[in-house]
Amino acid sequence: MQINPRYTSLVAVGDSFTEGMSDLLPDGSYRGWADVLAERLATRTPGFRYANLAVRGKLIGQIATDQAPMAAALGADVITLVGGLNDTLRPKCDMGRVRGLLEQAVETLAPACKQLVLMRSPGRQGPVLERFRPRMEELFAHVDDLAARHGALVVDLYGSRTLGDQRMWDVDRLHLTAEGHRRVAEAVWQALGHGQEDDWDSPLPPAVLAAWATRRVDDVRFARQYLGPWIGRRLTGRSSGDGRSGAQVDPVTGRAFWVTPHDSAAPGPVQTWRRVEPDAG
Repeated sequence: MQINPRYTSLVAVGDSFTEGMSDLLPDGSYRGWADVLAERLATRTPGFRYANLAVRGKLIGQIATDQAPMAAALGADVITLVGGLNDTLRPKCDMGRVRGLLEQAVETLAPACKQLVLMRSPGRQGPVLERFRPRMEELFAHVDDLAARHGALVVDLYGSRTLGDQRMWDVDRLHLTAEGHRRVAEAVWQALGHGQEDDWDSPLPPAVLAAWATRRVDDVRFARQYLGPWIGRRLTGRSSGDGRSGAQVDPVTGRAFWVTPHDSAAPGPVQTWRRVEPDAG
């Protein structure tokens, strides 16, 4: 791996994890680890371009069919692909089909970029993780195999006890907090050959257990606001991503576009971006 390489472009594909939920910004949009990573990479390369095509709720088939071809067409230096976990959380999941679709996505993306980045995603410690652990580990074993065959990097977050800590997860218990996303960005940053800026897996302070009554209130709120609607969508075949497009996908034309720093001379992480069409450079 080249040390401190210069990457001119980044494309991110996937589901809510890559879209950035629940790293909520004041304007109601999400930032997330991919955006944080792009903000940092852009400070090293004038004219850096970025596109986040990820959409919450998407299954690996939708990622492979819809997002992967768009990402490949952009011809980025780095493409990140994280997908398949939404499939494993379904009551009925054909893991053979999931593996085949993930391989399809990798075969589309690997030849189209200089470096493909895959991931063993983190899991929140608790009963949900334990229930679906066999499927997740089957998926991650396939990720390792695909990476070995196609020269992709694998960022292993699944083995992180810190990212599994319940305090790293939002109240919906499905998505990382802003601090969780920041740590993921640092992990990918280091995997791409950049020097460590901090220890992304450093442990949290010892947890203080909330009172029994407080935990029960939190459980009831979670069931009412998040678990119930999630089950309802599963039963009706709906998705939280229905009708949505990626942040850098034009909802009218269905075409992906780049963004580049609005002020390339400004120091520090990028604060604002401007749109650039693919054929513009």
